[in-house]
Parts: sequence; structure tokens; C-alpha cells
Amino acid sequence: LGLLAAVVGGRPALAADLENGETVFQGNCAACHAGGNNSIATEKKIKKAELEKYLTGGYKVEAIQYQVTNGKNSMPAFGDKLGPDDIEDVATYVYNQADKW
Repeated sequence: LGLLAAVVGGRPALAADLENGETVFQGNCAACHAGGNNSIATEKKIKKAELEKYLTGGYKVEAIQYQVTNGKNSMPAFGDKLGPDDIEDVATYVYNQADKW
């Protein structure tokens, strides 16, 4: 029963931290992507419709994680700058915000 309580009461292993994701976004992404926009390639916003159209892999957390980690075209890679947890958190934050921006 104690183990069950510990498992039920703990944070799920794969749950992203959206507060941290927002902090990572503000510190690393907002300069180019404030409000879900893209100040470099204006048609490639990070809003849901544009993610579905332009992002390799589509509107999925995993596709956003891949883009953040590896970069593409004018977007730099953040895989050496951010840890895997921060990348997961910011990708999940972007995914959740994409239909709200």
C-alpha cells in the first residue's frame, strides 16, 4: 500500500513541466517566436496550422522536440544548450500554446 501511494502521489515520469517550459521559452525562444510568431520566416509561425503545414512530423510534441534539439534552416539547434527535460518541457509548452496564440 505504501508503494502504491508513492506511485499515485508522485509526478508521472513522462509528465512535462509547463511552467518550466514557459520559462525556457521566454529565455530561449521568445526573441524570434513571441506570441507564436516567427520574426525570421514570417510564414512559419509556431501556431497549430503552421506547425501542421511546415514542421517535419507535424503538430506533435516529438516533432517539436526534434526541431528544438536539432534546429533547421535559420533556427539554431538547442540540443547542446538545453537538457532533455528542458527540451521536453518547452516542446510540450509550445504544443499546448499553439492553438491559443
